[in-house]
Amino acid sequence: MMSDSNPWLSVVGIGDSGLDSLTPVAKSALDAADVIFGGKRHLAHLGNDQRNLQSWSSPFSDSIERVLEYRGQTVVILATGNPLWFGAGSALIRSVSAEEIRFYPTPSAYSLAAARLGWPIEDTFCLTVHGRRLESLIPFITPNQKLLVLCHNGGSPGEIAKMLNDRGYGDSVLTALSHMDGQQETVLENNANEWHETDLPHLTTLAVHCIAGQNAMIASTTPGLPDQAFEHDGKITKREVRAATVSALAPLPGQFLWDVGAGSGSVAIEWCRATKGATASAIEQHQDRLGMIRNNALALGTPNLEIVAGSAPDALNNLSHPDAIFIGGGVSTDGVVEACWDALLPQGRLVANAVTIEGESRLIAAQETYGGELVRFAISRAEAVGSFQGWKPMMPVTQWRVAKK
Repeated sequence: MMSDSNPWLSVVGIGDSGLDSLTPVAKSALDAADVIFGGKRHLAHLGNDQRNLQSWSSPFSDSIERVLEYRGQTVVILATGNPLWFGAGSALIRSVSAEEIRFYPTPSAYSLAAARLGWPIEDTFCLTVHGRRLESLIPFITPNQKLLVLCHNGGSPGEIAKMLNDRGYGDSVLTALSHMDGQQETVLENNANEWHETDLPHLTTLAVHCIAGQNAMIASTTPGLPDQAFEHDGKITKREVRAATVSALAPLPGQFLWDVGAGSGSVAIEWCRATKGATASAIEQHQDRLGMIRNNALALGTPNLEIVAGSAPDALNNLSHPDAIFIGGGVSTDGVVEACWDALLPQGRLVANAVTIEGESRLIAAQETYGGELVRFAISRAEAVGSFQGWKPMMPVTQWRVAKK
């Protein structure tokens, strides 16, 4: 393995102005290359270069395998902007050690767009829909929020405008910035409810200043969404208990949850919304609820939620080991608690809820075996009693929560 002072692989960020966007040190790295990988747009900047030029193939993982075949030669990969910000570098570092690779970034699309608009980047969400579902933007669409979004293609701004209109944010200001720093740079601005552009250049970044209308959908990422925010058949962890449940699960960036007996998927969805990179699998045996979970995941901005059809413990066998587990259904089934505990990673959290006496007895037994604490929630909601109001109690919920050392 080469030392970090002389790596065989360099990733050079290049802007729309081509070679003029490179720093002297990045240009030197490119000049020294025997093999150069890049997209057709990147390689076009090299003109009639007679070196070994390799275009990216699809899927991108195949291109990485091709790059590795040249290990030991001097290889350069041309990538757009900052390769480590939603770029090729993020995939490469999973296959190439840090000692073998060096990065030479140029200003990212986010930096260029922020500079043109005068938006402080630290106050702006930098997002992408390139190769991702538009619904992933939903948690960030909140009043007065500013977003910078890398588009998948020229139709993305129109699709985002429609999403904003549908959610009551039609007055939001959209600015489409294309080919920034290049000879074909263009800037278009309009409100979402007046956006008619459908075929912008593929290389477009969309700036969104979210402005909420009177009937806008406003959904905090703090756990405890209203029950009516979810499609459900009554099998849902109620709002007050759900907020306490997700709090006990303690979502952390990049961690993975099992939602066992997911019902409407409410806990898994709130987990995914709570922090950056949180992922989850929702395990549910009832076929009619699987569609509800999918609809809820899309409506609330967690399109990557994995939905597993089946019943625990058998349905858990092929899943990755989780950082946290919620058992909302099936706690009375033999082997479920044991299978979940065995699969839970060290320092993981397990939370289980029960509303029946039989389920509660299982939780008491689990607490005696594994430790942790038992909590009971008794919640009442005010409802009309004739011309007055009275307290209507909900079914009490027993919760077992435990951390695995």
